[in-house]
Amino acid sequence: MADIELGVVVGSLRKDSFNLKLAKNVLAYFPENFKHEFLDISALPLYNQDMDAATPQAVLDFKAKVAQKDAILFVTPEHNRSIPAALKNALDHGTRPWGQNVWNLKPAGVLGTSPGALGTAMAQTHLRNVLRILNMPTFLQPEVFLHWNDALLTEEGAFVERTEKYLRGWVDSFTAFVLEQRKT
Repeated sequence: MADIELGVVVGSLRKDSFNLKLAKNVLAYFPENFKHEFLDISALPLYNQDMDAATPQAVLDFKAKVAQKDAILFVTPEHNRSIPAALKNALDHGTRPWGQNVWNLKPAGVLGTSPGALGTAMAQTHLRNVLRILNMPTFLQPEVFLHWNDALLTEEGAFVERTEKYLRGWVDSFTAFVLEQRKT
């Protein structure tokens, strides 16, 4: 089976991010032919339309990496009931200048975790709204609104069996979605 290039965008910039831990654990559940690369959004300047005439190199490099991917996995926290500014900024850069949307038709998956009781339900809803306008076919079910707490992980840092089983099921469904999208 051909390799699938999966770009991973973590919406948190924090070094010890719960969402980075979620992403790293979940990536272990993907089939071997799903090759992944973390797409760093931390070096992107704030989007300003004045940059369209002379796009900064960090943005060009980011867009080139996104363009090489077959699918994107977004793993995001929730900031004030929405997506983090750094993630929105990366999405905006990916669509500019007008007519140069590198996100177009890339299948997307959305995950997130937070210590809050609702996980990242609102952030994921907002993110899916943005992905729709970017023309990204987005995997919808099952959803993962993971309430982050110490009981999720073993002493070794892996997910406990119940959480692992649920996340493996999500990965299986998402990989099937990506493969189906590649046929169209």
